[in-house]
Amino acid sequence: MSNTHLSIADEVQAAIATGSAERCSGVAERVASLFIASAGNMDVEQHALFADVFERLVNTIELRALADVGARIALAELSAQLAPVPQTPVTVIRRLAHHDDIAVAGPVLSESPRLSNDDLIEIAKTRGEKHLVAIAGRWWLQEVVTDALLVRRFPSVSRKLMKNPGARISAAGFSIILAQAAGDPELAIATGIRADLPAALRRALLQGASEAVKTRLLASAPPHLYEEIRGAIASATADAERGMSRHRDFGSAKLAIGQLRQSGKLNEAMLLDFARQRRYVETIAAIAELATCSIELVRPLMQSLRSDGILVPCKAAGLSWTTVAAILDSRFVSGATRPDELTKLKAKYLELTLEEAKRLIKLWNVRASSSAS
Repeated sequence: MSNTHLSIADEVQAAIATGSAERCSGVAERVASLFIASAGNMDVEQHALFADVFERLVNTIELRALADVGARIALAELSAQLAPVPQTPVTVIRRLAHHDDIAVAGPVLSESPRLSNDDLIEIAKTRGEKHLVAIAGRWWLQEVVTDALLVRRFPSVSRKLMKNPGARISAAGFSIILAQAAGDPELAIATGIRADLPAALRRALLQGASEAVKTRLLASAPPHLYEEIRGAIASATADAERGMSRHRDFGSAKLAIGQLRQSGKLNEAMLLDFARQRRYVETIAAIAELATCSIELVRPLMQSLRSDGILVPCKAAGLSWTTVAAILDSRFVSGATRPDELTKLKAKYLELTLEEAKRLIKLWNVRASSSAS
């Protein structure tokens, strides 16, 4: 063992004997610097010496920290120095990780590679919110650890995990997060743009999301997830529309649109205005009136996840593509028809003839009448 190491050990012993917090803090800084500089070249005996030195230093500084702010700061600085060093004695790291003061525990909880999954789970089960937030920021977390963190249901921990791409989340973990996200826009957005969020859960997340959240989510989406998220928004909105449509008053809309037709005021321009304002009920009633078919025929075509069906009554009504595109967007509160889908639908619409559209509507009416009888 080198004379330098022996002299450090002697100095530590003297600092402990004097009971001076200031002297212990200074020695702690020197010991940490020496340890970090030589950690990769130590033998077993030298490593054991430093483990003992750190234990005794931490003991002394902790006692002084009860009444001395300077000692608490010194302990936090020691924790920050030792946290990233993979050779730091695990007993020292565990002791610092369990410390009540997050300024001391935080650095090793966030960074130390010496803490095992079992160590992290134990702390997740027993310590406070700030300790859990620190763990949630680690560069890599396995599902068994994130499950232990999420079961405590701290919103700050969930947000931290969702913003941490190195945190693996289980299906059970995502279920907890989705329940929290219902009342937490920040968490909803952070969750919605995670690449590992299953498609079904992303859709479930969006079903109850506000328009503001959907807009911010789409604006925050990374390029590789943009189309998937936009499609999920469209699907979730369609689901919501189908549920809402059961409670809409189509009877009043049918009467109002009929009166407009009789007075000669119902035309394509008015229908376009309805669609652009997303007046869903009036749009359906106006399409039905102009195409000379029933609301009961148009309504399911508007609610369908397939977009080509509604092209038929639109063609039968002789509508321009501009109006048809507005109608397609009006099916969803967010108006999220994808450009590539819109291009394909336009080609189909231009290919569809007026005669074919009227023949299909006549066929659908016959089938509907047969089913009713």
